[in-house]
Amino acid sequence: MAYVPVPKDLTAVKTKVLFNLTKRQLICFSGGALVGVPLFFLLKGPAGFSAGAASLCMILVMLPFFLTAVYEKNGLPMEKIVRNIARVLFLRPKQRPYQTNNFYAVLARQSKLDKEVHRIVGKKEKPDRRAVIVPRRKASDRSRRRKGAADR
Repeated sequence: MAYVPVPKDLTAVKTKVLFNLTKRQLICFSGGALVGVPLFFLLKGPAGFSAGAASLCMILVMLPFFLTAVYEKNGLPMEKIVRNIARVLFLRPKQRPYQTNNFYAVLARQSKLDKEVHRIVGKKEKPDRRAVIVPRRKASDRSRRRKGAADR
């Protein structure tokens, strides 16, 4: 029987497209070739560089493309690693204060704001009440006893 090794982690398995390379690797290698090969011939011919100097420049220009195609650390490709480094060094603040989002503090702030709204709305209604003055009637005596001459 033939023995075929099966990796334990199947997420690390990548689909090969052509020449045992992934689609990502093919795109990056072809991009590097499209930039590097014409550069070699331009530097060797019209610029007057020797073949060794032109090939060294070609290698230096193509190196980022090859690193992007091949290098991967902790499951992250090269451009994501570079993007994370740029975020940490340049985009994010150096000092990050510790802050918590306390749910009960949010509820307390909301309650305080609700009370303030009710207080403001209540102030607007009070002047309207004062404008209309309703005279009060005298309270009637509803006792069951008969009133005598002294009570009247």
